[in-house]
Amino acid sequence: MPVKQRFVLDTTAFTDNKLRDEFGEGQLTNTANFLIDLIAESRIKLNMSCHMPPITYKELVDYLGRYECPEEVLVKAETWIVKKSPNRYDTKIPSEIFYEYVQDMRERMNKGMRISENAIWESAAESMVMLSRGEKKSDIELNIVGNAIKDFRKKYRAALRKGTLDSAPDLDVLLLAKELGAGVVAADEGIKVWAERLGLRFLSAKSFPKMVNEYLKYYELKNP
Repeated sequence: MPVKQRFVLDTTAFTDNKLRDEFGEGQLTNTANFLIDLIAESRIKLNMSCHMPPITYKELVDYLGRYECPEEVLVKAETWIVKKSPNRYDTKIPSEIFYEYVQDMRERMNKGMRISENAIWESAAESMVMLSRGEKKSDIELNIVGNAIKDFRKKYRAALRKGTLDSAPDLDVLLLAKELGAGVVAADEGIKVWAERLGLRFLSAKSFPKMVNEYLKYYELKNP
């Protein structure tokens, strides 16, 4: 039996759009079914186990439910994905990581504040110009305020959330991987950044099934 390998999967290991296009014909349920079958085969033949924290697993199941995923796929997921909560009290994280995270969030908050200020100034200036031209209040709200809010949300989300940890499931994935000495599989840039800072092996959602298939192909050659 090969040496046991462990991987901790984020929700995006199943939901990534590129993954769907390549392995599921664009359909989430097809992709999930393909991946779980692959996980099952790798467990039996390669002694490879795939884990998810319960909070992350629930997020995945809820997501699949919204896409009316067949019951048999959910049963396979329950069978082959190992659910385990990370040991949040005993898992050791270097203090330098916390320092970097706090510094990163401070810089992001400052950037978010500047984006907010610019959005206010720009929308106020444009609204005053339209008022001076006798434009209707409803037109100003629709054309200026509405567009300003939409643009602000896009820039603010990118500034504060892209490339960092912004949810409890994200953090649990990293903590569990650290505890198990496991690799991390995700399509989330924030998880990738902080997995690498923690010295964890990271695999993109799209590359993970290719890697497993390569392992299985080699196994079949050695075990005809």
